[in-house]
Amino acid sequence: MPAPPDFDLHSDSERGLEAASIPVRATRAAPFEAIQRFLSRYGLIIVLLALPLAFMASDLAHGHGFAHILENLKDGVSNGAIWALVAIGYTLVYGIIELINFAHGDVFMIGSFVSFGMWGTLGVTLGTGTLGRVGGLIVAGAIAMIACGSLNVMIERVAYRPLRHAPKLAPLITAVGFSFILQNVGLEWLGGSQHGVDDLVDAQHILVNIGGVHIINADVLAIGITIPLVLLLVAFVQNSRLGKAMRATAQDPEAARLMGINVDHTISLTFLLGGLMAGAAGLIYALYNTTIRFDQGFEAGLIAFTAAVMGGIGNLQGAVLGGLIIGCIQQISDDRINSTWTPAIVFAYLILIMVFKPQGLLGEETREAG
Repeated sequence: MPAPPDFDLHSDSERGLEAASIPVRATRAAPFEAIQRFLSRYGLIIVLLALPLAFMASDLAHGHGFAHILENLKDGVSNGAIWALVAIGYTLVYGIIELINFAHGDVFMIGSFVSFGMWGTLGVTLGTGTLGRVGGLIVAGAIAMIACGSLNVMIERVAYRPLRHAPKLAPLITAVGFSFILQNVGLEWLGGSQHGVDDLVDAQHILVNIGGVHIINADVLAIGITIPLVLLLVAFVQNSRLGKAMRATAQDPEAARLMGINVDHTISLTFLLGGLMAGAAGLIYALYNTTIRFDQGFEAGLIAFTAAVMGGIGNLQGAVLGGLIIGCIQQISDDRINSTWTPAIVFAYLILIMVFKPQGLLGEETREAG
């Protein structure tokens, strides 16, 4: 007997309606998919350029040209160079032992205080001639860097190393505790009020005017110190034997130990390098702003860690890039909007960047990422 025909609950008209409805749903979804693809490809670029381009368009609409926005970006790069040096310390430590060293911002504050103290001791303000003053500043900066590097190593040895295998919350709270300790050291050192610093480099002196953009001594100081230090550090980490040991320890501490690397010494070296960068940043900050304060490390630490996350935690180049971007955002916001809105705008940028690129602008270089 022939097989009975399949029984279909749907009539021809119903099947026709279903077939007709499929392209309708696809058509409705198409614009949203196109927008999603566009944002995933260009959203990060739009976020980064939104603020400067908006005010550049405003300047052009009012017939002011490019000078104002370029001045903002120049000042932002100079200020961001300080945050970049501090951010390097955060990203080094997190990349190798996955610890947020909250005390690092206050180590930077100690760098400013040591520099200020050394200027008085060396009599830099009484130096005769450029060479005498420059030489005194170099010596003071070297001492500040050594002091901050040694302090960072001491903190690691006393507070973090005994807790290396403890739950992660323990070293985190210890870091917060050391931050308060260093703040109180600064408070006892120079008091609770803002302390003025002699303008030893004539920070606001205009060296050259390029198309309406004023290059001042403070800009040359910040960029001229930051660039060589960053290049030396990157070359050290990438090419030296100790730098390779640092990268191996960051990748897998136990495997590094089995290969004969002294992990404890390598971690101490990481804290030393981060402290050296913080000391240099403290020197630049004091000369750049001509004021220092015992709680300056809190804000600097928050901004610098934000820069490290924005650029890609554990990534040296990313920390520098993040610091420069935040410096530019701060300068544009302070000058064009309102300084009270600046922190909110900075963190809004961080959130948007994390949405489009969760690993940061240049990608994480941590154990999990690796």
